[in-house]
Formats: sequence, C-alpha cells, structure tokens
Amino acid sequence: MNNPKKPILILSGATATGKTSTSIKLASSFKNIEILNFDSLLFYKELHIGTAKPSASERAIAPHHLVDVVSIDQEMNASKFCEEALKAIDSIHCRLKVPLLVGGSAFYIRALIKGMYEAPKISIDSKNQVELILKERGPKGLREELEKVDKPSFDSIHENDLYRSSRALEYFFSTSLRFSEQKVKFDGHDPYDFSQTIHDDWSILHLYMSIEKTDHWAIMLKRTEQMIQDGLIEEVEKLINNTSNRLLKPLQSIGYKETIEFLDSQNGTSPMTKKELIEKIYISTRQLAKSQKTFFNKIVPKNSFNPVEEEKKILNTCENFLSQF
Repeated sequence: MNNPKKPILILSGATATGKTSTSIKLASSFKNIEILNFDSLLFYKELHIGTAKPSASERAIAPHHLVDVVSIDQEMNASKFCEEALKAIDSIHCRLKVPLLVGGSAFYIRALIKGMYEAPKISIDSKNQVELILKERGPKGLREELEKVDKPSFDSIHENDLYRSSRALEYFFSTSLRFSEQKVKFDGHDPYDFSQTIHDDWSILHLYMSIEKTDHWAIMLKRTEQMIQDGLIEEVEKLINNTSNRLLKPLQSIGYKETIEFLDSQNGTSPMTKKELIEKIYISTRQLAKSQKTFFNKIVPKNSFNPVEEEKKILNTCENFLSQF
C-alpha cells in the first residue's frame, strides 16, 4: 500500500438522487467494497416500501451493514449509529475491504466524521415531559413548544425531523439552556469541513450525487407514485394495526405520516384521495430534499456528480482513489 491510511468512501445526496443504484454499481465494479448505510429510515426492520430500501437482489451483490438492525419501537440515534458504524468500519478494514458509506442523513454522517455535540445527560423527567406533549398535542404541538423556548433551533431543524426537535426540547427542559447555543459553539470548529476529522487514520473520498432541480422533481414524483403502486398504503395499514403508538419516530417520517393521515381520513366525511396522498408525499419529499441539499452544499471537500450522466466519471474517480492503497 502506498497510502498508510485506511480508505473510506462516502456516497451522499438528497433523497431520490440514485444513491442506492450507484452504490450497487460501485460494489459490482470493485469487489472489495462493503456497503454501510447511514440513511436513518433503513435501520428499521418493518419499513420497506416507503424507504426505498435496497432489494434482496441488490443486497446480495455486496454485504450491507446497518440495514434492518432495529424495530420501529426501539431507539436509534446518532450516538448509537456512530457506535455501530465504527464497529462495522473496523471490521471491514480488518478484512482488508473498503467501507462505502451510503445515505442521505447528513446529521449522522457528520456525527461520525466530525464528532457530536457535548450534551449533558438528559433527565428522565425531561424525556417524559416531551413525550407527554407529543402524546397530547402531536408533532405540531411539540414544534410549537420548541418555537417558544428555542426559536433558532425551531428555524434550523426541519419540521419533519421529529427526533432532533424532541432532542432540542429535552435539552432545554434539562438545562434551561437553548440547544442552538451549543450548536453555535460546535459550528466554531468547522463542522462542515470533512478534511479535518476526528479519525486521523482515515483517508476519505466523498462522492455527492446531484441532479438538476426539475429532473429531480420528476424523479421524486415518479418514485412517490411507484411507492403507492407497490403497496405503501397496505404496508402502513399493517404497521399501525400492529402498534399501539402511532407517534413512534419512524411512523412520523415522510411517506408514513401522510399515509396514516390518508387512512384516518377514510372514515371521515372528506376522505383523502390517492392523488391527494401522492401530492402530499411529493411536496414533503421536495421539502426534505431542499433541506438535505442545503446541508450537503456546506460540506467540503466533495466530488459532485450527476449519477445519470456521469456514471463513468464516478467509477474512474473511485478507481483513482482506491489505487493509492
């Protein structure tokens, strides 16, 4: 090996930018690659259609790590992700293989690369207080409380990111301090500069999938329509029939939250149509993609590619990087 450091490939991008298909092409071309997921919804065993989870045939092409590792009623956060991801990465490197980290959850990959906020232990009382708000007033009520006590966090956290909204509120209830104040301190350490990491022995190549806006919108709409056709409504119906808690974090994610609203509306005077459901999911997906792009655009260094038009460039860039080791 010419480079004494350990190779790490990151394949990131907003939702519906072809990350899964590109990762499979890379794994097919470079037989020493193992895929490690950092998309938060792929952790959950019960979620399939609404997450665009890699198929069984795709997962057979290369080992996949951190897919289907917890149930929806179990907690999976950035701290636990980092712990499990580091174990998997060490194991992959010990086998002289290359980890390919694939996903769109920017907060998780940044936590792994840059470290996490130094947060105090959250009290049980604070967690119970947030859970009570969620139970009595739902996600909207939780967001309203966050806006009252920590407007900067309210503004910076996406409305669909129930986990981070809850964490910010728990932090305030535990410390009487705003979580956003801690974020300001963290941001002083270049949190978007992936060339400076907490892992001195890693050499990172970051591949970022980027698609022109109107083309991306069309892909998102088509994928939403396909999910409904593939049985998303039936999947969600089965999930809510098998759980007593519809407010579980995974069920508040895009696609699942809107489908629960659709199912609930069928017993009312104005049932939502499938066309309206598709539109709701599509709009939420566009909002999520915009938020993801804003985050990833700040991260440097990275190599940006259109996965549809620049497949050969992606493969060549990986080949040049891996040839160093």
